[in-house]
Amino acid sequence: MSDDHGDPRIYLRIADELRTRIEGGEFDNDGKIPSVRTLMQEYGVAYDTAQHAVRTLETDGLVVRYPGRGYYVTGRS
Repeated sequence: MSDDHGDPRIYLRIADELRTRIEGGEFDNDGKIPSVRTLMQEYGVAYDTAQHAVRTLETDGLVVRYPGRGYYVTGRS
């Protein structure tokens, strides 16, 4: 994924990919996921797009935000 100007729903694809990575065990329970800025670079998207993807996971209960620290996988078994 290189640019988010053509697809306003690219955040959903990023969220789905992160969800797969979380469920696949790439990140430990209570482990930190990549920062929004890292996701911007990794996917070549704008800040708002990367933020929307992570907030989607937060709404779904997969991650929790700790202000000033980032987003962490919820401690589920």
